[in-house]
Amino acid sequence: MSITEQEKELFALWSVNRKGFVFDGVVSETDYLTSGLKLCFVLKEVNDIDGGDWDLRQFVHGGGRWQTWDNVTRWVKCLRNLDHELRWEDLAKISLEDRQQTLRSICAMNLKKSPGGHTTERASFAPVVVEDKLFIQKQYALYNPDITICCGTVWDFRGALDFNDCEIFQTSRGIQWFLNKDNRPVIIYSHPAARVNSSLLVYGLFDAVREILAFLRSV
Repeated sequence: MSITEQEKELFALWSVNRKGFVFDGVVSETDYLTSGLKLCFVLKEVNDIDGGDWDLRQFVHGGGRWQTWDNVTRWVKCLRNLDHELRWEDLAKISLEDRQQTLRSICAMNLKKSPGGHTTERASFAPVVVEDKLFIQKQYALYNPDITICCGTVWDFRGALDFNDCEIFQTSRGIQWFLNKDNRPVIIYSHPAARVNSSLLVYGLFDAVREILAFLRSV
């Protein structure tokens, strides 16, 4: 059974008790499976005051909103070219076409499938993640990513995966990470729309992934 078919089955059950369920996951299964590195981005929830009930995969396939997805596009471009130094002048301007072409190879999953506002409220977010813990585990297990980037979600994600007691490592520049059950790195990082200079966000992740993969190859 394909990833898309498994997502459909899982979401049919999950959405029963989640009003405004926003579907997510692998944007294009073919592009994801044939990519050099299978990348999974874990986010909190979509920002939608209109109540949700749509598909993030289709939204991202169409390019998404630049405010979030420009930096994700930059991340993907860098992580697919780890052996090269991409100059900022080659990454600064991201077009809609850039996003459409680049983002179709990723997986993007929100921990909370019902929508929220611009700023996540812990009182409404954390209990839902706890309630949906088994669904989150099942969804993540579908993807077998080579690298997982937690975009401001790591402590909730660790709890949902029962990974609270696993060892946390740190790069030479202070970026924390741990290994999932498949011994693949999960990186503790910022949201792509964080109020930080985009070049710092981009090269911070680039440096961290390069160091982590080099370390894993050496052990």
